Amino acid sequence: MAMTLHVDIVSAEKELFSGAAEMVTAPGELGELGILPRHSQLLTRLKPGQVRVRLLGGEEQLFYVSGGLLEVQPHVVTILSDTAERAKDLDEVAAQAAKQRAEQVIADSRSEFEFARAKAELAEAVAQLRTIEQLRKLRKSA
Repeated sequence: MAMTLHVDIVSAEKELFSGAAEMVTAPGELGELGILPRHSQLLTRLKPGQVRVRLLGGEEQLFYVSGGLLEVQPHVVTILSDTAERAKDLDEVAAQAAKQRAEQVIADSRSEFEFARAKAELAEAVAQLRTIEQLRKLRKSA
Protein backbone atom coordinates (compact mmCIF):
# COMPACT_ATOMS: atom_id res chain seq x y z
CA MET A 1 0.00 0.00 0.00
CA ALA A 2 1.32 3.44 -0.95
CA MET A 3 2.13 5.92 1.79
CA THR A 4 -0.08 8.98 1.85
CA LEU A 5 -0.44 12.35 3.46
CA HIS A 6 -3.58 14.16 4.47
CA VAL A 7 -3.93 17.45 2.58
CA ASP A 8 -6.12 20.42 3.47
CA ILE A 9 -6.36 23.45 1.16
CA VAL A 10 -8.35 26.28 2.70
CA SER A 11 -9.13 29.83 1.55
CA ALA A 12 -10.70 32.62 3.57
CA GLU A 13 -14.11 31.66 2.13
CA LYS A 14 -14.09 27.88 1.95
CA GLU A 15 -12.30 24.56 2.17
CA LEU A 16 -11.28 23.52 -1.35
CA PHE A 17 -9.75 20.13 -0.70
CA SER A 18 -9.42 17.69 2.16
CA GLY A 19 -8.19 14.18 1.54
CA ALA A 20 -5.38 11.71 1.02
CA ALA A 21 -2.62 12.30 -1.52
CA GLU A 22 0.68 10.77 -2.58
CA MET A 23 2.43 14.13 -3.16
CA VAL A 24 1.87 17.89 -3.02
CA THR A 25 3.76 20.52 -5.00
CA ALA A 26 3.45 24.17 -3.94
CA PRO A 27 4.98 27.55 -4.92
CA GLY A 28 7.18 28.39 -1.94
CA GLU A 29 8.50 31.89 -1.58
CA LEU A 30 12.03 30.69 -2.37
CA GLY A 31 11.09 28.10 -4.98
CA GLU A 32 8.80 25.18 -5.73
CA LEU A 33 8.36 22.63 -2.94
CA GLY A 34 7.63 18.94 -3.39
CA ILE A 35 6.19 17.24 -0.32
CA LEU A 36 5.99 13.48 0.13
CA PRO A 37 4.86 11.46 3.17
CA ARG A 38 7.28 11.74 6.11
CA HIS A 39 8.55 15.13 4.94
CA SER A 40 10.28 17.04 7.72
CA GLN A 41 8.26 19.69 9.50
CA LEU A 42 8.10 23.00 7.70
CA LEU A 43 6.29 26.33 7.84
CA THR A 44 6.78 28.71 4.92
CA ARG A 45 5.08 31.46 2.98
CA LEU A 46 3.67 30.79 -0.46
CA LYS A 47 3.77 33.08 -3.47
CA PRO A 48 0.97 33.22 -6.06
CA GLY A 49 0.94 30.06 -8.15
CA GLN A 50 -0.36 26.59 -8.59
CA VAL A 51 -0.64 23.80 -6.06
CA ARG A 52 -0.63 20.29 -7.50
CA VAL A 53 -2.06 17.42 -5.48
CA ARG A 54 -1.28 13.92 -6.79
CA LEU A 55 -3.98 11.56 -5.58
CA LEU A 56 -3.73 7.81 -5.13
CA GLY A 57 -3.55 6.23 -8.58
CA GLY A 58 -1.69 9.17 -10.11
CA GLU A 59 -4.55 11.59 -10.87
CA GLU A 60 -3.52 15.21 -10.34
CA GLN A 61 -5.72 18.05 -9.13
CA LEU A 62 -4.64 21.65 -9.70
CA PHE A 63 -5.41 24.65 -7.51
CA TYR A 64 -4.48 28.33 -7.70
CA VAL A 65 -3.41 30.17 -4.54
CA SER A 66 -2.78 33.90 -4.26
CA GLY A 67 -0.11 33.29 -1.64
CA GLY A 68 -0.49 32.24 1.95
CA LEU A 69 1.09 29.73 4.32
CA LEU A 70 2.14 26.11 3.95
CA GLU A 71 2.48 23.93 7.04
CA VAL A 72 3.99 20.47 6.71
CA GLN A 73 3.87 17.76 9.34
CA PRO A 74 5.15 14.22 8.61
CA HIS A 75 1.73 13.04 7.36
CA VAL A 76 -0.30 16.27 7.11
CA VAL A 77 -0.02 19.23 4.71
CA THR A 78 -2.10 22.36 5.32
CA ILE A 79 -2.31 25.26 2.86
CA LEU A 80 -3.96 28.46 4.06
CA SER A 81 -4.56 31.18 1.46
CA ASP A 82 -6.60 34.38 1.30
CA THR A 83 -7.72 33.41 -2.20
CA ALA A 84 -7.67 29.90 -3.62
CA GLU A 85 -9.59 28.28 -6.46
CA ARG A 86 -9.70 24.99 -8.28
CA ALA A 87 -7.90 25.45 -11.61
CA LYS A 88 -11.03 24.44 -13.52
CA ASP A 89 -12.93 27.34 -11.88
CA LEU A 90 -10.49 30.08 -12.94
CA ASP A 91 -11.73 32.66 -15.46
CA GLU A 92 -9.13 33.06 -18.22
CA VAL A 93 -10.73 36.20 -19.68
CA ALA A 94 -10.77 37.91 -16.28
CA ALA A 95 -7.15 36.89 -15.61
CA GLN A 96 -6.06 38.29 -19.01
CA ALA A 97 -7.91 41.55 -18.29
CA ALA A 98 -6.32 41.82 -14.82
CA LYS A 99 -2.89 41.23 -16.36
CA GLN A 100 -3.42 43.97 -18.92
CA ARG A 101 -4.72 46.42 -16.27
CA ALA A 102 -1.73 45.73 -14.02
CA GLU A 103 0.73 46.19 -16.90
CA GLN A 104 -0.91 49.51 -17.77
CA VAL A 105 -0.74 50.73 -14.16
CA ILE A 106 2.94 49.72 -13.98
CA ALA A 107 3.65 51.70 -17.14
CA ASP A 108 1.74 54.76 -15.85
CA SER A 109 2.48 54.54 -12.11
CA ARG A 110 3.41 57.77 -10.39
CA SER A 111 3.98 56.40 -6.90
CA GLU A 112 5.82 53.48 -5.37
CA PHE A 113 2.58 52.26 -3.79
CA GLU A 114 0.77 52.09 -7.15
CA PHE A 115 3.74 50.31 -8.67
CA ALA A 116 4.03 47.75 -5.86
CA ARG A 117 0.29 47.04 -5.86
CA ALA A 118 0.20 46.64 -9.65
CA LYS A 119 3.22 44.36 -9.54
CA ALA A 120 1.47 42.10 -7.00
CA GLU A 121 -1.70 42.05 -9.11
CA LEU A 122 0.36 41.20 -12.19
CA ALA A 123 2.03 38.29 -10.36
CA GLU A 124 -1.39 36.91 -9.36
CA ALA A 125 -2.81 37.24 -12.89
CA VAL A 126 0.22 35.55 -14.45
CA ALA A 127 0.03 32.74 -11.88
CA GLN A 128 -3.64 32.18 -12.72
CA LEU A 129 -2.87 32.05 -16.44
CA ARG A 130 -0.04 29.56 -15.86
CA THR A 131 -2.35 27.39 -13.79
CA ILE A 132 -4.97 27.43 -16.57
CA GLU A 133 -2.28 26.47 -19.12
CA GLN A 134 -1.07 23.60 -16.91
CA LEU A 135 -4.66 22.33 -16.61
CA ARG A 136 -4.95 22.33 -20.41
CA LYS A 137 -1.74 20.29 -20.69
CA LEU A 138 -3.02 17.76 -18.14
CA ARG A 139 -6.30 17.38 -20.01
CA LYS A 140 -4.49 16.81 -23.33
CA SER A 141 -2.26 14.10 -21.87
CA ALA A 142 -5.21 12.30 -20.21
